[in-house]
Amino acid sequence: MRSSNPVFSRLGFNRDDGSHGRADRRLQPVGAGFAAGPDLSDPSGSAPVNPYAQPAPAHSYLDKDTRADRTTMTIDDVVVRTGITLGTVVLTAVLSWVLLPVDSTGIGRSYGIGFAAALVAFVLSMIQAFKRRPSPALILGYAAFEGVFLGVVSNATSTWIAPGVVVQAVLGTMAVSAGVLIAYKRRWIRVTRRFYGFVLAAATGFLLLMVVDLIFSAFGAGNGLGFHSGGLGVLFGIIGIVLGAAFLALDFKQVEDGIAYGAPREESWLAAFGLTTTLVWIYLEALRVLSILQSDN
Repeated sequence: MRSSNPVFSRLGFNRDDGSHGRADRRLQPVGAGFAAGPDLSDPSGSAPVNPYAQPAPAHSYLDKDTRADRTTMTIDDVVVRTGITLGTVVLTAVLSWVLLPVDSTGIGRSYGIGFAAALVAFVLSMIQAFKRRPSPALILGYAAFEGVFLGVVSNATSTWIAPGVVVQAVLGTMAVSAGVLIAYKRRWIRVTRRFYGFVLAAATGFLLLMVVDLIFSAFGAGNGLGFHSGGLGVLFGIIGIVLGAAFLALDFKQVEDGIAYGAPREESWLAAFGLTTTLVWIYLEALRVLSILQSDN
């Protein structure tokens, strides 16, 4: 199964069988010194092939478990790199909040910097998404500029629309993430091909509506399609949060498959990148919902 997350869509550890959980047991153990192939007990001979398997060196003084541990991705790698990436986002967001005023004297300059940072972050994310290998510099650069954008948006929302909403949005993002992780680990969420297709279709429609809304807003329709206020805005934001949670489940599945297939350790940077983009999505949608609810009261 392939993820709709562009970070994971080209990775070799995507599976097409729609199964859930660890890699197919018919796979031989893999690592730097193992080659994968179909289990001889499998009459079809069509077991999945591990794309990361490499032939063992002719002479090696390391046992197979040591070689695998030194070269393959682990959950610790993903956690550490995700922490670094998210930490960069938080650091630059705090700095932009402190250094870029959003009062009447500096609001125009702050918005301009925030918009420029968002554009740079988008460009860097697209470059990384189409690169064959992960680039920590690109990923951390994306995180830094995304943090600047989030800092400006969060400060403006807290100052002009709903004081205190940022803390609530952060807590809401953490709650959604924890809930999805628990549901995924307990197998309440099963990432199958049907699940993937539904999420992809829903996300496509959601993004198209966002584009149409921006076009209407840019050409004088005021509130666009009405997704920025009222009951329709809250509903649209809740749908966005649900989609973000679904993407998070897809990300967890890809990390699990990558570890099971023995993906190279450097792929943990891509896992961190994908998880960070999804968490940013959830935070922005939570900020939208909470700011609408507070401003309408």
